[in-house]
Amino acid sequence: MIRFSSHGAAKQVTGSCHLIETSRARVLIDCGMFQGSRELAEENAEGFGFEASKVDAVLLTHAHLDHCGRLPLLVKRGFHGRIHCTAATRELGRLVMLDSAGLQEEDARRAQHHARGRSVPGPLYGTLDALRTMDHFADPVAYGQRREVAPGICATFVNAGHILGSSSVFVEIEDDGERVTVHFSGDLGSPGRPLLDDPVPPPHTPDYVVMETTYGDRNHRPWQASVDEFVDTIHGAYERGGNVLIPSFALERSQDVLYVLYQAIEQGRLPRHLPVFLDSPMAISATQIFMDHPEALRAGFREELAKRDPMQLMGLHMTRETADSMAINRIHGGAVIMAGSGMCTGGRIRHHLRQNLADQNNSVIFVGYAAQGTLARIIVDGARSVRLFGEEIPVRAAIHTINGFSAHAGQHELLAWLDACGHPREVFLVHGDYDRGMRAFGEQLDARGQEWRMPGHGEPIRLHAHRKGGVRAHHD
Repeated sequence: MIRFSSHGAAKQVTGSCHLIETSRARVLIDCGMFQGSRELAEENAEGFGFEASKVDAVLLTHAHLDHCGRLPLLVKRGFHGRIHCTAATRELGRLVMLDSAGLQEEDARRAQHHARGRSVPGPLYGTLDALRTMDHFADPVAYGQRREVAPGICATFVNAGHILGSSSVFVEIEDDGERVTVHFSGDLGSPGRPLLDDPVPPPHTPDYVVMETTYGDRNHRPWQASVDEFVDTIHGAYERGGNVLIPSFALERSQDVLYVLYQAIEQGRLPRHLPVFLDSPMAISATQIFMDHPEALRAGFREELAKRDPMQLMGLHMTRETADSMAINRIHGGAVIMAGSGMCTGGRIRHHLRQNLADQNNSVIFVGYAAQGTLARIIVDGARSVRLFGEEIPVRAAIHTINGFSAHAGQHELLAWLDACGHPREVFLVHGDYDRGMRAFGEQLDARGQEWRMPGHGEPIRLHAHRKGGVRAHHD
């Protein structure tokens, strides 16, 4: 018996977590945090839908929180197997999990302080749990390397081009003489970006593809057009004497933005001494990890690194300390302020929004996906005011959304990647907005004659492989 089920990112965008089961093994692909609304956040504390202690291995596609964020909880609840991923994903994953643990501990302390004797829940996991999780990581796997990860289950990691070290994973499963192959897309990047290579298709045509659909309903603007709009927006705010806020994801987006700013300054499109604040300890550390892993970067960018560091702008200030971050609020114009989180669900960006949203001379540039229920989506959708730290803040700053910076592939790019996979028997659509990304992408697959479905949360799907190679799937 070979069975597949999704325990996160099923008919929703976040919390990626997929399980392969055979009579001999259980292998998990990702174990991510649910992000967005309070209801989604509460799902993190619920059961996984499987016993953590019975999972033999985890295949981690990349280090974003919605793919790795519940790994410490998995360990806390009894997982004792190995976690397989690339070297860069291992380093970034450590950074992300420790940051998540620290934030949860801080939130728990704050809640306890205001509880006035009432019982409040503790953190999902703490710093010690995150450190213990690192003990479960196996030796890093290289792109294209085939590795047995559990009895009868082999995995080959290939470049997904999403963030540094990101992978999609080709999984070969053998059980009782039957053989099935499943390719997990992970999150796929957009081709042609300056820092990372393009996504790579699986080494062989899989029987099944488990595929993300974050932007399954739309395409991104071309990269250069997005860069031009981005630079023009910053220049306009600078001329008005305003600040520019960029809620930025620490992994990949911050590095892309720094590189674009560097190029614009070198080309004379922006002032050479433009003050740029990277106000995110995690983004600062992630940038250093980028520099430490040239093997995961595009060849052209590696060559540029050999000559000079394009991440070091003339006016760049990296602010790790809280006091330095608070000092930025005294700057009333002419600065670019990059801070996390990208969806504005926490982090230092919320403090900067409180200080800057009410000024019409300022601009806010969103360069990534904003999930439903997040502060970023509320602002993007046109809210006239937002509540921050108990205060109602009017939104008068200019709001810009430039989705060409997205680390995710757009619809046409997703379809092109799937075409390169061959013609699988069936495609399972995950990691997308149910009413938009998934359905729209499914319509595209219908037009191509491709079988597909959207698995429900925890829905068991048995994969039957005929001994001569034919494959079919049905509900358990």
